[in-house]
Amino acid sequence: MTHCFTLKNFELQCGVVLSEAHLIYQTYGELNDSHTNVILYPTSYGAQHTDIEWLIRADGILDPTRWFIIIPNMFGNGLSSSPSNSTYILTKSELWFSHFDNIRAQKKLLEHLGIEQLALIYGWSMGAQQAYHWGALYSDRMSKIVSLCGTARTTDHNKIFLESLRSALRADPTWTGTQFEGIPERGLQTFARIYASWAASQAFYREGLYYSLGYTSLEDYLVRFWEVSYRKRDPHNLLVMIDTWLRCDVSNNPIYQGDYQRALGSIQAKTLVMPATTDLYFTAEDCQIEAKIIPNAEYKPIISIWGHRAGNPYQNPSDEAFIRETVRDFLDT
Repeated sequence: MTHCFTLKNFELQCGVVLSEAHLIYQTYGELNDSHTNVILYPTSYGAQHTDIEWLIRADGILDPTRWFIIIPNMFGNGLSSSPSNSTYILTKSELWFSHFDNIRAQKKLLEHLGIEQLALIYGWSMGAQQAYHWGALYSDRMSKIVSLCGTARTTDHNKIFLESLRSALRADPTWTGTQFEGIPERGLQTFARIYASWAASQAFYREGLYYSLGYTSLEDYLVRFWEVSYRKRDPHNLLVMIDTWLRCDVSNNPIYQGDYQRALGSIQAKTLVMPATTDLYFTAEDCQIEAKIIPNAEYKPIISIWGHRAGNPYQNPSDEAFIRETVRDFLDT
């Protein structure tokens, strides 16, 4: 069931105060009497809860017959407070969202629901970033974390990719310098091609795996999968989520004040770090470096040629099976 949680006079990390911030969330399964079966599953870049709920099923990675699962939609994704649903947000050039904002809002939601402890935070990509923030900011509020294909701080190499996406959108003639006047056709086409080049590995394209997905050519795949996917999203939302990703740093908050090592070292939850071996955004090496700093981390990579998409394998049964079995074993130990 989809719900809206309203936060009054919510101050963002950028200093802007929203008189009303709206957090849209979806729940699955039943909350037990002791409120101890809760899994938080934050959204990823460009995604809404309907895009990532596929793995919530009795035979899936997250079992709603056992767990009460909450998907909070990230600020800027078009459901929760975003440029596309708030003229105030759209016109405030100094406004940006951070994961510090997302996590504080999610914590208030859990308090509203009477939930003090999380059994697990499960996150992929930007969802993994939020999971790390949760672990550092509220280390006593969760037992376990599963981080798939994400880092606690955006690397410089990853920032170059994000800057290229932002530049592609803003180079479109519909961009006025503050917002878009019309649909940025050329910008979205370029954006989608940049995204496609990073999201899967070289081996994925070399072996032509997109043919097995029903596409007739590389161009058909780029247009019907990547362009169609991102044309569903308001370009202003795409920009604001890029800004959130660019600013991701688990230590960039009043608690840790830039001390990245201390922030990661403060994560007390048992943490399962699962990068994909061919991920170009969040490389396995970068993820392993962080795993060594987190006190109770287990490093278990997904050996796959699907690149970043290995962590969200709705078209990829073998990687899904590996993640399902690994996560279920992790939850049971």
